[in-house]
Amino acid sequence: MTPMSFADIQRAVGGKLAVLLGGNSAEREISLKSGAAVSEAFRRQGLEIEAIDVADRDWMQRVQKFSHCFIALHGPGGEDGTVQGALECMGVTYTGSGVMASALGMDKLRCKQLWLSAGLNTPRFTTLHAHTDWQATVDELGPMIVKPACEGSSIGMSRAEAAAELEAAWQTANRYGQVFAEQWISGGEYTVAILDDAALPAIKLETDAAFYDFEAKYVSNETRYLCPCGLSEEDELELQQLALSAFREVGCRGWGRVDVMRAADGDFYLLEVNTVPGMTDHSLVPMAAKAAGLDFDQLVSRILAAAIAGGNAAERQGAP
Repeated sequence: MTPMSFADIQRAVGGKLAVLLGGNSAEREISLKSGAAVSEAFRRQGLEIEAIDVADRDWMQRVQKFSHCFIALHGPGGEDGTVQGALECMGVTYTGSGVMASALGMDKLRCKQLWLSAGLNTPRFTTLHAHTDWQATVDELGPMIVKPACEGSSIGMSRAEAAAELEAAWQTANRYGQVFAEQWISGGEYTVAILDDAALPAIKLETDAAFYDFEAKYVSNETRYLCPCGLSEEDELELQQLALSAFREVGCRGWGRVDVMRAADGDFYLLEVNTVPGMTDHSLVPMAAKAAGLDFDQLVSRILAAAIAGGNAAERQGAP
């Protein structure tokens, strides 16, 4: 397929584009930054942009004026299929994954269950609740990371090795809904951006924090991003293929990012898929795109072009 030129994009959107940002999730501030960066990139290219905060009561009325929109929302209420469903009802084309894939991608627990059923590697895990036997869970999993099932940006996450730590970690995460514990994988952490059903160069993440937490992602200037990631060509190809398989199995489309750990024995383990990754100055997809020869303006244009070309088509589970 011939790539869509920016002139084609301008004609398709009528010179006007809505950028959805903000919302009411715990990732609101990150979304505002992502949306601002995306908006400025399109303005530089000559599009008239209206940034629409979905926390505003009239957001649906405002977005109905547009034929296309760019979703820069992170977390529940924006990345979980709810906004996508509303846009489909209004006949507005949007960037990224559809309703089902967005909902699955937001729910780390069900995403892991899906990957396991497809034979894809993911760390061992168990759900947590008020009546969990904390010591038995520690005996089963050993060191672990405790996560809210439906939050992003490492919000509510913490490491636990002992029963008392595990209970405290559950109490922290439980404020955000369903919680699970995942086996701690000691090794390298990688992320693979997906664009137009192709994997971009992998990035290795290194931090002196206990794990790649909110501070390391968005605040610290000490976090190290290695691209090239240091893997052999064969191993990076394996990593990219695993990420693509995970992305397709969830039914994602357009763009996204898959996070992976590599254990000491060399095996890769899937952590999560992000259907609307961050687009801030600390974000990973723009870094991977740059390594592939795409600047930020070209990246957002490619994401929008994929949405225009595909429309709000049904998710393609397991598409080759």
